[in-house]
Amino acid sequence: MPATDALPDLSRIYQARQALQGQVARTPLIRSESLSRRFGCEAWLKLETLQPIGAFKLRGATFAMSRLGPEQRQAGVVTCSTGNHGRAIAYAGKRLGIHTVICMSRLVPANKVEAIKALGAEVRIIGNSQDEAEVEALRLVEEQGMVYLPPFDHPDIITGQGTIGLEILEDLPAVDTVFAGLSGGGLVGGIGIALKGIKPRVELVGVTMDRGAAMVASLEAGQPVQVTEYESFADSLGGGIGLHNRYSFEAVRRHMDSAYLVNEAAIARAMVHFVEHEKMLVEGAAVVGVAAIEQHSLDVRGKQVVFVVSGHNVALDTFDRARALAAASR
Repeated sequence: MPATDALPDLSRIYQARQALQGQVARTPLIRSESLSRRFGCEAWLKLETLQPIGAFKLRGATFAMSRLGPEQRQAGVVTCSTGNHGRAIAYAGKRLGIHTVICMSRLVPANKVEAIKALGAEVRIIGNSQDEAEVEALRLVEEQGMVYLPPFDHPDIITGQGTIGLEILEDLPAVDTVFAGLSGGGLVGGIGIALKGIKPRVELVGVTMDRGAAMVASLEAGQPVQVTEYESFADSLGGGIGLHNRYSFEAVRRHMDSAYLVNEAAIARAMVHFVEHEKMLVEGAAVVGVAAIEQHSLDVRGKQVVFVVSGHNVALDTFDRARALAAASR
C-alpha cells in the first residue's frame, strides 16, 4: 500500500497560498450562462487557463521549487511530464535561475514540447509512456545528483494545487460540487484536502478519459497499478501514477467522492462547446467535467457546480480533429 505518513493538511495549504502570492495568479471564478442553462444548475468556471503558463500546474511547481535549498538549486531540477508540469517547472526554473531537465514520452503533443524548450529547459524525449520518461529522470537523479520533482506524487506539489480549493471556497462559499480532471492525483488530491478540510459536504468529482485511466484502475485494485497509455484529446491526463506512489493515491482515495470515465467523442463535444459558447479554446483535460455530465446524464439541477478549467495549451490541429469527431458523433 502507498505510504500515508506525510500527506499535506489544510494548514499547509494556507501556508502555500501565502508563499505563492505574487508568484502565480489568483484565477477568477466566472459564471457560465450556457452551462447553467444546459444543466439546470449554477455553473461556474475556475479559469486556471489564466496562469502565466496557461495551466494550474504552475502552483505546485512554483511552491515546490521555492522550497529548495541553495545546494539543491545548484544541482538542478529534473522531472517527467505529459506537458503542463514540465512547462511549469521550466517557467519556475527560469524565474529562480535553476537549470531544469524535462523528460517526456513521444505521446506529448509537439506544441507543448516546443513551449518548454522556449522557456530554456533541456528536453529529453524518451519512449512511449510517462513511466519510461520517469526512468530517465530517475537516472539523472542517481548519476548527476539532480533534484526530482514529480508531476503529482510530492507533498509540495499537492499542497500548491490545493490552493485552488481555497480560492473556490472563498469565491463561492455555497459550492455544492466540484469537477476536476483526474490523472496522477495532485490536482484532485490537493483540492480535496482544502475542500474537505473546510466544508466536508462539498462533493468532489474526478473525471478522466476511458482508456489508460491509471488512478481509477489503481483505486479499483486497492494499490497503484500500471496501465497502457493511449493518445487522447485529454493528453494532460495520461500517464501512470507510479507503482511506489506515496502521497497522491492516498490523497485521492481519502477525499474524492466519485470518479467518471469519458470517451473521446464526449471530450471532443465539450471542447467544441467551450469554443462556441464560452469563446475559449482549451485542452480536452480542462473540459472532462462537462463531458461527464453529458455522457453519464448526471443530475446537477439546482446545484452550485464548479468546473476546474485546468489548461488551454492545445494545438489548433488537435482542436480541428476534436471538432470533426464532435460533428460526427452528434
